[in-house]
Amino acid sequence: MLEIKELGVRVGGEEVLQDVNLEIGPGEVHILLGPNGAGKTTLLMAIMGMPGYEVTRGDILFQGESILPLTVEERAKMGIGMAFQKMPVIPGVKLKTLGEIIVNGGSSLIEEVAEKLNCTYLLERSIGLGFSGGEAKRAELFQLFLQRPLLSLIDEPESGVDLDNIALIGKALSELLEREQVKTKKRSGLIITHTGYILEYLNADVGHVLMEGRIVCRGNPRDLFVDIREKGYQECLRCER
Repeated sequence: MLEIKELGVRVGGEEVLQDVNLEIGPGEVHILLGPNGAGKTTLLMAIMGMPGYEVTRGDILFQGESILPLTVEERAKMGIGMAFQKMPVIPGVKLKTLGEIIVNGGSSLIEEVAEKLNCTYLLERSIGLGFSGGEAKRAELFQLFLQRPLLSLIDEPESGVDLDNIALIGKALSELLEREQVKTKKRSGLIITHTGYILEYLNADVGHVLMEGRIVCRGNPRDLFVDIREKGYQECLRCER
């Protein structure tokens, strides 16, 4: 589904990612761990093709095709979607209007998904304007559910969210990524987490630790998180070396 080869990314003149290699197969969900400033968000932004994230070397392939020449819109149409750490605020554009653009009408689907994610009362509000942490995360997932991307990039789904919302978001992500469909699942995900709470609701396949601009460790995501919680991220570097 996704193959990242020796990727280097520069942001604001600084080389943030230096030599990142990562592969995600169809139907796989991967967790991305790492300390603040390691480049986790930069990696997701580079995959999505966001402005300001300059790929200096390497390649990003989606379903075998390099997406480096493509715009954000073209990548989205190919089947890549993203939920941001901080939801963009768009005054004057209602969440429902964005939903109608995504599904080209389909008001019944919009209402169904909004009810599932407890977003119905947000539909008539400007996107992200005055949203609480939980509301912003649910509204981001609302968009992804309508888009149904083959690859979902999720930046810290637990950030600023209370425990009740984490449970709802975790279960929704599990459904979005088809974690219960053992034989037919085909949607993949790359999820950044700091707290690890999402692992209580989402059965992830592989965990990666990103430090100093590169992947330094891979393994079972739950085991990695337990080790990091007990020993800290520096143990990952010592182990690698």
